[in-house]
Amino acid sequence: MCLVASAPGKVLMTGGYLVLERPNAGIVLSTNARFYAILKPLYGEVGSDSLAVEWMEVKVNSPQMSRETTYKMSLKDFTLQCSSESRNPFVEYAVQYSIAAAYATLDRNKRNELQKLLLQGMDITILGCNDFYSYRNQIEARGLPLVPESLAALPAFTSITFNAEESNPEKNIKPEVAKTGLGSSAAMTTAVVAALLNYLGVVDLSTSSKDDKSECSKDMDVVHMIAQTAHCIAQGKVGSGFDVSSAVYGSHRYVRFSPKIISSAQEAVSTTPLDEVIGEVLKATWDHERTKFSLPPLMNLVLGEPGSGGSSTPSMVGAVKKWQKSDPQKSTETWNKLSDANSELEQQLNLLSKLAAENWESYKTVIESCSMLKSEKWEGQFSNTTHVEIVKALLGARDAMQKIRSHMRQMGEAAGIPIEPESQTRLLDVTMDTEGVLLGGVPGAGGFDAVFAITLSDSTSNLTKIWSSHNVLALLVREDPRGVSLETDDPRAK
Repeated sequence: MCLVASAPGKVLMTGGYLVLERPNAGIVLSTNARFYAILKPLYGEVGSDSLAVEWMEVKVNSPQMSRETTYKMSLKDFTLQCSSESRNPFVEYAVQYSIAAAYATLDRNKRNELQKLLLQGMDITILGCNDFYSYRNQIEARGLPLVPESLAALPAFTSITFNAEESNPEKNIKPEVAKTGLGSSAAMTTAVVAALLNYLGVVDLSTSSKDDKSECSKDMDVVHMIAQTAHCIAQGKVGSGFDVSSAVYGSHRYVRFSPKIISSAQEAVSTTPLDEVIGEVLKATWDHERTKFSLPPLMNLVLGEPGSGGSSTPSMVGAVKKWQKSDPQKSTETWNKLSDANSELEQQLNLLSKLAAENWESYKTVIESCSMLKSEKWEGQFSNTTHVEIVKALLGARDAMQKIRSHMRQMGEAAGIPIEPESQTRLLDVTMDTEGVLLGGVPGAGGFDAVFAITLSDSTSNLTKIWSSHNVLALLVREDPRGVSLETDDPRAK
């Protein structure tokens, strides 16, 4: 039996930093870049005489990193033993907490079946779509142009580039692996948790493929709670959780859960059996908010990688929190302005979706016409009232994004971190001045990760050419509202 689960990467379009605190919202878009967890037993079925064994074996393969790690796990207290140095805390906690969830939720009469399944061991293979990682070095080494077609020519699940030590002076900024900022750890954790919970019979995600949302929503919630807890504890801090939320549920508007749900579990682990702690996590009142959101029709999410190896979100968040404490008045003022601009952008995009639903032909005409022009020429094209209203909403969205960028820059300067570094500012100014581009920005915490743009209709190729001339590689990532799901087969077989 081989089971494959996948979960998407994300782009936090609005809500960078603010989403850390309730009741601020963030708009998070899930993408077609997915992490896969392929799970199968290590051994054949075990006899009833083996049920007294108290340890199980877990093997974790990461072919893209050329790593294989073997663990022994206690079925008494869920502790993991490992002799290897190449450990992955996200996978470790995903395994421990998913198995603890099975013990916490399954009836006593199912325990024997669970024990048999666990004693067969587990072979977990983890694969991330190329879009999560930077492949600029390989493309440049092959003498290929910095265009999406060069990325498309790479084999799926290509080996990963590690950030070179000598080109890594700011060790606290750049991660070990050159990434694009799509939330690889959250997508990976979610995929592993979903595969394990499904394999162990805690949830049945097969209904999610059939769009039977009422049946699978409870199961999705269980995946969310376990993935969120595992991810936070692996990170060593209780983050906002938007990345795990989008990995589970897809694109939406998100307001975080109260951190106490996980921090109390963190404290309890040292004195209480893990299955009891996880049982309490599953019974807790999770107060996060999810509201349906996706981009208006005929709009495309595009990401461009400037090639600086990514940024470390935790260290940037730490700097912003420090600034908030040192200058509460100024930081609150900037925070409120940023929050208003985020709400404004959300309102304009929702208005555009509404206008598209009410006046499709008019909407289509305006979007297609504007896709061929720079934004300063959009207004003069139309006299029809509906057309003018649509253009006004488009320009309102642009204006809101300019305000967001301005406040994010001010926050970065005040906190002494590069939220929108000068190089990104120059790039985004050029981006927003390109035909058919509605808006552009630095997603999430900002820094040197990939920038994003929203383009109209078929104008994406204009932008990818402009980006290429500025030494920026347009990625193959697009918005895809699908959250966590089971796959029919190993993605490498496709």
